[in-house]
Amino acid sequence: MSAPVASTLAAPATHLLDVKHSRFLANAVPVDSAEAAQAALAPLSDATATHNCWAWRIGTLYRSSDDGEPAGTAGRPILAAIDGQGCDRVLVVVTRWFGGIKLGAGGLVRAYGGAAAECLRRAEKRPLIAFAEFEVACAFPDLGTLHAALNAGGAEKLEERFEAEGAILRVRLPADRADDLKTRLRDATRDRVRFTTPG
Repeated sequence: MSAPVASTLAAPATHLLDVKHSRFLANAVPVDSAEAAQAALAPLSDATATHNCWAWRIGTLYRSSDDGEPAGTAGRPILAAIDGQGCDRVLVVVTRWFGGIKLGAGGLVRAYGGAAAECLRRAEKRPLIAFAEFEVACAFPDLGTLHAALNAGGAEKLEERFEAEGAILRVRLPADRADDLKTRLRDATRDRVRFTTPG
């Protein structure tokens, strides 16, 4: 069984939560790099608010900030919400306006994590598809067969080069379909193709 495909946001999302007169506004946006996440922080933060806590994840990279709240009560719960919703390439900023009643560490964790999780739960998402690229070499007589098999397998041809003994095509397709396509190409050409990973 393959691992579930992570998703990112198809559009920015917001969610407002009131807890004991404190307002928590979660803003979530898709980001594709650490630099983009850092650049998006200021526009999503409110200078008049008590705290602007945040977290982002991009693949294996992640960062979070409690922005003055007790350590571990805001940034980490927001990051846990991102991971819990299966999201990637996402920044979530939760802005708090203090309402005069202290919530305690557990209350803060629930409020920040809950606002972020509900925001992401309601957001429109799109799957992040992992792609595989490889090169396939064949002799000229097999080129037509190869093109037909690539089209049938839904592969995108990125490049085609010709050499004295034949052609080399660089192709791309969703990673979970790569092995099936290679088998199909071997079968179609009676195992006369060679595969390499672009360097």
